[in-house]
Amino acid sequence: MAKRKLKRQLNLLQVIMLGTAGTIAAEIFVLTGHAAGIAGPDTILALIIGGVLTLSVALNYCELATTYPVTGGAMTYVREGFSNGLIMFLVGSLDGLSSTFYAALSAVGFAYSLKVFLPFIPVIPVALAVILVVGMLHLRGVTQAGNLQILLGGFLLISFSVYVVLGLTRETGFHWEVYRSGRVLFENQSIWANIGRMLTTVALVYNAYVGFEVIADDAEEITSPNHNIPLGILISLGVTTLVYTLVSFVTIGVIPYSSLAGSETAITDAAQVFWPRVGVPVMAVAGIVATLTSVNTAMLSATREVFTLSRERVWPHLFSRLSRWRTPYVSILFVALLSGMVAVIGLVDFLSFISSAGYMFVLFWASLAMIRLRRMHPDIERPFKVPFFPLTAYLAAGSGVLIVSFANPKALLFLGVVLLALTVVYYIMKYTRTRAMVRSEVEKERGGGRILVAAIQPNTAVKLVELASRLAEPQEDTAICVLTVQKVPPNLSRNEVETLIKCSKAKRSDLLDLTASIAQARNVPIYTKLKVASNVESAIYNEINSPNPVRMVLLGWPSQKEKLDIPHNILKEVMVSAQKDVGVLRDVGINHLENILIPVGTGPNARLALELASYLADQNGIRVTALRLMPEGLDEEKREDHLLHLQEIVEEELGEMPPYIRLKTTAAPTVVEGILSETESRRYDLMIIGASEQVFSPKYVFGALNDALIKDISCSMLIVRRYQPETALWFRQRIKRIEE
Repeated sequence: MAKRKLKRQLNLLQVIMLGTAGTIAAEIFVLTGHAAGIAGPDTILALIIGGVLTLSVALNYCELATTYPVTGGAMTYVREGFSNGLIMFLVGSLDGLSSTFYAALSAVGFAYSLKVFLPFIPVIPVALAVILVVGMLHLRGVTQAGNLQILLGGFLLISFSVYVVLGLTRETGFHWEVYRSGRVLFENQSIWANIGRMLTTVALVYNAYVGFEVIADDAEEITSPNHNIPLGILISLGVTTLVYTLVSFVTIGVIPYSSLAGSETAITDAAQVFWPRVGVPVMAVAGIVATLTSVNTAMLSATREVFTLSRERVWPHLFSRLSRWRTPYVSILFVALLSGMVAVIGLVDFLSFISSAGYMFVLFWASLAMIRLRRMHPDIERPFKVPFFPLTAYLAAGSGVLIVSFANPKALLFLGVVLLALTVVYYIMKYTRTRAMVRSEVEKERGGGRILVAAIQPNTAVKLVELASRLAEPQEDTAICVLTVQKVPPNLSRNEVETLIKCSKAKRSDLLDLTASIAQARNVPIYTKLKVASNVESAIYNEINSPNPVRMVLLGWPSQKEKLDIPHNILKEVMVSAQKDVGVLRDVGINHLENILIPVGTGPNARLALELASYLADQNGIRVTALRLMPEGLDEEKREDHLLHLQEIVEEELGEMPPYIRLKTTAAPTVVEGILSETESRRYDLMIIGASEQVFSPKYVFGALNDALIKDISCSMLIVRRYQPETALWFRQRIKRIEE
């Protein structure tokens, strides 16, 4: 199926800062003291080992993200390697939820950090405000998120650089005697005890290295992906490892590791020693900035995971909708809402376990996917190839398993519970989706109901029955009801009414004689029906509400143009008020129907036009052109997006891309000029077009576009409106404002 793409707009600097500033988060302030308590001066070696182990993962991601430069990260690679099944669902869902919960954790951490300077501020409202502001930035485009990371990441790198330089050069700073504190490397313990201590330390800090994952998650929005993705991943990992190692080296060399053990303020404690007065507030601000960068990158990663899950039809398709800025606004709103709920209900600490243990699960399957994809597609173009394959891939998978064995038992237990819950959700969704598909196919095959043809004039009835017969032919048990209405003034006597009804019955019999052969030639049942009412529209509404279901109402264009000038003419009233699908035909000849034109917008009326065209074209040798108009002067990427969006709409509505449909995108000064130009360049027998929302305006009959086309278009024209409840229509209007 066609997939609309996100806009490529992140440059190399933004990519590096997304990976670097997203990795150098609040953990460096919290974990330095805990790592020192476990490994003492050996912490530096553990940090280097963590960076080396992570390098294998980073190299794998360089190859995978350049081979598949689309949004989704690990989930995309698992889908390509293991298909769209349970493993993909678990990896994508866990990765997305992990980032969502981590965004909530970071937002709350930001509020607590800010309380150091503003002790009176409430934590939860501030956390919600941060989530809201970052979400609004993401709605406007990923460039906003990238620029924010450059600003915040630049401040972090400058702060840590000053911290390291001053710590190494000042008299009150780093001292080897303090760093060693009387110990030597691997002192007084067996080799296995030392290795265990190293791996425990690595397991503690390992999750703090993998911020570069956001680069893979957002690969679809990176310019020059073959160049910028590998550089961004490797540079961000290198900078992160260097910063972690040097900052920890200075900190342990300023304050003995025994005093740092378990401290969550190790960096500010050390700054107080060699950088008094200025250092503490600077590093405290750096801690606040670090939490903000975490919110930014975590929300960016989460929204892209949710978007991809939706685009692959694993999650509800609603989450893949794009705004006017081509950002996944529904996914952004969902992630912001869920992050806010987590922050409010106070499950942040517990759910943060997903961020550490969950990534190990994601990492393991992404590494296996790497190996499998090499075997499945040995000849596919790989702009970046991992050196020493398959050793690198096995090392990445093996290191994940090894580190998991030293991870927090609570994290592993919680991971198991989450995986079990997601598995149950997957099978429930799969069962529900299968039942819905079966039900949809049954309903599609069943057909049933009536096409209600409302006509008084014989010529109009003949044209409408010809169209209705073509529509009903591929649908089983669908009949045509030709409705005639005898308008009766309220002041007539009973005898006068009976006389009128007798005359109408005779006309009804003549009408059936004219139309029966048309429907019977296509094996479609047809009958006529008489309604007595004060006006035509009331008769139609009464028939719609009768027990015998009506699928659609067809009306004909009036022979007298003056009838359309009546403020409440029949066509407009039925189009607006009938609680069924409605079509109005202006016919200039559809007996030899060969070519159909459908101008395709984004709304439900355009989708109804596609559905009706499929009934007309299927197995009848009719060709359909689905046309999408776009503004002039668009670049190649935006033109491609219009074509993909058009294909996406067709496939969503029809379930596939039928062979009889031709997709076409055309740039034009106005929509009217574009449609008229298309009808002049090629002969079309019928154009099916959706009524615009202006149909509800008293200024227009069917909206400005259709009213203009009716005057100038040479082919037959069918204007259709899909019935929507008022609440759905209101919601649709709000969605359209965001998307356009």
